[in-house]
Amino acid sequence: MATYLISEIDWHDPVKAKEYREKFGPALAKHGGRTLCAGPPQVIEGDWNPPRVIVLEFPNMGALRAWYASEEYAPVLKLRKEGATTSKMVAVEGPTA
Repeated sequence: MATYLISEIDWHDPVKAKEYREKFGPALAKHGGRTLCAGPPQVIEGDWNPPRVIVLEFPNMGALRAWYASEEYAPVLKLRKEGATTSKMVAVEGPTA
């Protein structure tokens, strides 16, 4: 069942952010993931106003977890942890067919 990762990221280091974005794709693709959207959101309701929201899609929760724990993503994850002020992620499974 498709699984979605919703992330809020606020970068304080633009150099690390640029490097992260350049290296992010290959690790994501290797695990069947793809970016559905990424950018500044428009608030519709409430006071949640993150600077950037990213929505990724994976074939299933196992693929998402394998990507996050992979040796390919480890150096990219390090860039995010070093260069982002805020980094929050949640995963949710999509509806069954």
